[in-house]
Amino acid sequence: MDKKQLTIKEIASMAGVSVSTVSRVLNNKAHVNPAKRKKIQAIIDQSGFQPSMIARGMVYQRTNTLGVVVSDITNPYFTALVSNIEAVAEDFGFSLLLFNTMTAGHTHQKDTVQIEITAFRNLQEKKVDGVLILGGEIDQATPDPHYITALEQMAHHLPVVIVAQPVKGVDCEFVPRYQQMSAEMITEHLLASGYKNIAFLGGQPDITITNERLSGYRKMMTTYADYSAKNVLLSDYYVEDGYQGMRHFIDTQQVPEAIVAINDQVALGAIRALNDHQLSCPDDVAIGSCDAFPNGNYFTPRLTTIDHHNEDLANIAVNKLLTATGQEKIPPIPTPALPTLIIRESSGHPLKKKKE
Repeated sequence: MDKKQLTIKEIASMAGVSVSTVSRVLNNKAHVNPAKRKKIQAIIDQSGFQPSMIARGMVYQRTNTLGVVVSDITNPYFTALVSNIEAVAEDFGFSLLLFNTMTAGHTHQKDTVQIEITAFRNLQEKKVDGVLILGGEIDQATPDPHYITALEQMAHHLPVVIVAQPVKGVDCEFVPRYQQMSAEMITEHLLASGYKNIAFLGGQPDITITNERLSGYRKMMTTYADYSAKNVLLSDYYVEDGYQGMRHFIDTQQVPEAIVAINDQVALGAIRALNDHQLSCPDDVAIGSCDAFPNGNYFTPRLTTIDHHNEDLANIAVNKLLTATGQEKIPPIPTPALPTLIIRESSGHPLKKKKE
């Protein structure tokens, strides 16, 4: 049988049931007689029938699709987070429509604000049920006013959840992370390990994430050691930035005892630069990261880092969005977990003790 010519109405006629019963089977709903469900499913399987998402959206005023706007899918943080979001959404019967705006990183597009605004318009045209925003212009310390206007216009028509620190005056649901706390925790660990001359490496200037993590580092250094602006080197969030930053410290003969890296990628680049200059981590420079990315336990050395529990972050974000869409039977939104310090080889705590 040609699946293109088969309709829900025809399936209902063949099975001797109502259209609504077929619909309940297609949507895996309860309250269908097992014998009828089996008969309907057999017709569906034999015909290869695939329900039209557009037609379903016209009937139920929903497409069971969530839009995701991400600024750089090649960034391991976003790659893992989108994967976690997809797994949670799938559990609720939703698929994702991904817009990778490429507005972050060294190969980012020009006119980043307009690119993200265009993504907002496209998502509304695609009739998605809600939108998740991951990174991009919303992470700026002062987001562009045109971007904010476009965001608010989209939020007027669609539920929007943003995985970022809250922005004053933006009436959307935010899922923040403990950015300042993560830097406080890793800096405190390095200080407790006996290091005093500790630098901060990575992070793009005028980005909220950078500002908050830098604030946490500065707070710990000011309280328990000596803070110096010369020990702060901002750039971006990628391996190359850690490499070039570490090279700067080496070339200027200002190599610190330890480094607080903005994330695991920057830490990895710094370690490579040390190796290329016949230095090593943690023997010559200890390194701790503010943000765990996948596979940090398999680097050499294994990275001491902060776990932000991104699986929980994805769960919270999707739950908030589905609740806002009016989806039924959504479990209570979980409480965000506090960051966890993961002590591994790169911070060199045992080695520091032996040296002393």
